[in-house]
Amino acid sequence: MQYNAFTLANGIRLLHIPSQSTVAHFGVVLNTGSRDETDDEIGMAHFIEHVIFKGTKKRKAYHILSRLEDVGGDLNAYTTKEETAIYATFLKDDYTRAIELLSDILKNSTFPKHEIDKEKEVIIEEINSYLDSPSELIYDDFEDLIFKGHPIGRQILGTPEKIMTYDKNDIERFMSNNYNTDEIVLCFVGNIPFERLKRRIQFYFEDIPENRRKHTRSHFTDFKPQQLILDKETYQNHTVIGTVAHEMGNKDRTSMVLLNNIMGGTSMNSRLNLAIRERHGMAYNIESTLTSYSDTGLLSIYYGTDPENAQKAQNLIFKEMKKLRDTKLGSLQLSKAKKQLFGQISVSQENSEEVMLSAAKSFMFFNQLSSLEQIHQKIQSITAEQLIEVANQSLIEDQMSILTYQSKES
Repeated sequence: MQYNAFTLANGIRLLHIPSQSTVAHFGVVLNTGSRDETDDEIGMAHFIEHVIFKGTKKRKAYHILSRLEDVGGDLNAYTTKEETAIYATFLKDDYTRAIELLSDILKNSTFPKHEIDKEKEVIIEEINSYLDSPSELIYDDFEDLIFKGHPIGRQILGTPEKIMTYDKNDIERFMSNNYNTDEIVLCFVGNIPFERLKRRIQFYFEDIPENRRKHTRSHFTDFKPQQLILDKETYQNHTVIGTVAHEMGNKDRTSMVLLNNIMGGTSMNSRLNLAIRERHGMAYNIESTLTSYSDTGLLSIYYGTDPENAQKAQNLIFKEMKKLRDTKLGSLQLSKAKKQLFGQISVSQENSEEVMLSAAKSFMFFNQLSSLEQIHQKIQSITAEQLIEVANQSLIEDQMSILTYQSKES
């Protein structure tokens, strides 16, 4: 991937990825998420993602929303365990408008009390909506089970009780402690010359006072497999099976990504989908997910099934795990699996907004990007023996935690 990079005097990094499209994307991505909250700040990172759009020293909430939408653009944000992102999509000719708007939001948000109070109700409704969706909620409860007692296991949205207590002082304190200039990446994907973009970025972002990170994140080390069954008002049993996995920088992570894709990735021909859904009809949805953080990771398998089939489905999942631990892929199987994974990655590169966000995250942690050719080489270098090795590290039955939402209908 062709790209340009530059570091501002205050430590903020700029990443520029050229594109020939008439549409451009710009994001402010911060290495700050829910795991950086204290016990008195649960849900704060996500709360700020909402209220940061509610007014600046020169704009009211309506003017913030209209600034890009008036010219057909779009403004958005998200929060994860480790990142907060504020980003925009727009016609390339409006790039200065977008850069100025995001800098204004980041530097000059005023957090008016009446807007904060309104947004608290919105976030509580978001929490309630989440509680009504067991297939989504179970992932958060499972991370809490895996990372018990550690900040990385916390639910990102927080609780209604905590949200209702937050005020402007709490917001500004969290931002002062965690919105560190050396942990901010500005990523631009678009058809604007780099030197021109750099001048605009320096004009709008270099006056942010230098604020480098002083605290370090506590690493998670104390994993103990657990099983938990919770009664829920659902028609299906919902289950997640999983364990800790490789962190982002681990040398075996690419092998683990390929193994996960074979086992239960997004394709309908994954082993779990073929075994559980296609051959036995026991689940509408079954998938495995590999989530990598800066210092740890999570491998999880989700499925929803009729209560009477729950144990049979679990046995079939463990059977597929055993095959991956014990049986080497043949050369044709391995070649097909590699082509599939690389194809999926290549197709995802057509989504320029996703390219912008994933590139910013990669640059945040590694200060460099990998080209498609480099990614292809990494995938091609994986051997059947390496897949067996990572399978025997990760797919061990007695090292799996299991969380089940048990249907009260059963």
